[in-house]
Amino acid sequence: MRRRLLLSTLAVAVVALLLLGIPLAFAARKLVYAEAGRSLDREASSIAGGVGYALAAHQPVTGAVVAREYPGRHISITMPDGRTVTAGPPRRGRVLSATAVHGAVRVRVSRPEAQVRDGALRLLLLIGSLALLGVAVTVGLAMMQARKLTLPLVDLAETADRLGSGNARPRPRRYGIPEVDRVAEQLDSSAVRITGLLIASRDFAAEASHQLRTPLTALSMRLEEMIEAADYPDVVREEGAAAVAQTERLVAVVEQLLARARHDRTSGVVASPIDEIVAQQVEEWRPSFRKAGRDVRIVGEPGLVGLTNPEGLSQIVATLLENALTHGAGTVTIHTKPSGGSVVVQVGDEGDGIPAELAPRIFERSISGGRGTGLGLYLAHSLAAVDDARLELTKSRPAVFSVFLRQPAEAPLTPQPVVMGPA
Repeated sequence: MRRRLLLSTLAVAVVALLLLGIPLAFAARKLVYAEAGRSLDREASSIAGGVGYALAAHQPVTGAVVAREYPGRHISITMPDGRTVTAGPPRRGRVLSATAVHGAVRVRVSRPEAQVRDGALRLLLLIGSLALLGVAVTVGLAMMQARKLTLPLVDLAETADRLGSGNARPRPRRYGIPEVDRVAEQLDSSAVRITGLLIASRDFAAEASHQLRTPLTALSMRLEEMIEAADYPDVVREEGAAAVAQTERLVAVVEQLLARARHDRTSGVVASPIDEIVAQQVEEWRPSFRKAGRDVRIVGEPGLVGLTNPEGLSQIVATLLENALTHGAGTVTIHTKPSGGSVVVQVGDEGDGIPAELAPRIFERSISGGRGTGLGLYLAHSLAAVDDARLELTKSRPAVFSVFLRQPAEAPLTPQPVVMGPA
């Protein structure tokens, strides 16, 4: 914007100077030549009058005397007796001349045109110098004005960017420009409103997580009591254990939501066995896949350990398996492998994959390629970010999702209790 202001102001200044300067230069040149002609006329009349007076007084008229009075001029005087007296340097090249007659005396005065042309050129140079000075002053003023206008806009753009990134702190800065100050006031008002909305949203998330955690804990206790008091342990205990495992996992999800509300990015991240977490999810989801005539298999390198929250990784793998069951086809393969400094868990199927237009936005909220709500992959991506991991779409046709976990450098393996659900 600053460059456009400078160029537009400079263009206006140049056009204005051309419109004024060209006619002024033409008029100045014409004025110089006209003034030179009038000066020659006055000199010729003065010389003719002086010669007539000298003749009347019977004084001699010589070229030397006249040349001293009018240096740089070629003067030709025709006397009444026909005699010609010349004075000054001889004429060479083009000249400007003027003639005057006084009685029987005729005087012709000439000067080189180059002298007049040089005077006109000096005047034109003066006009051009003033024009360049005017352009320089215009550019300087334009730079000052452009800086005065663009710097507030840059600050306002930074303020808007901070609002978009979640930093809703107002910046009570004003710039002395009513229109820009009005925009700044509106941004500050928006910042205050956004801050209130963010605080309300975080409070709601924290309160909702807290309120959900209490009945879930009570439900888990009742299920454990039901298992202990069961008369048919083979059936009730098995189903109760599965229900307890699902309840504990739901409690872990609520805890992670609470951690997100508190912006706790690394709570619960420990060195965890990847095989156990993956196997647990496969056992829980295999009945659903069998019912659909499909299968789930695990391949890759066993015994891998990654830095993660076990409950969070379980939820991510569960979301990917559910996504493959709902939108995919064929056998689902979970591939665990080390890659560079990461442990990678890949989940892929044999379906048609994700359309090209949806692939770049697949982790955005409410983006879904089918009948889903568009929240599953978004929440899984958020859970991975909370544990300092990454969830990426590494292949779109067929769909392959990869979870990248950090490898523990020297962290000891922390055993995590994993409750196996029914096959």
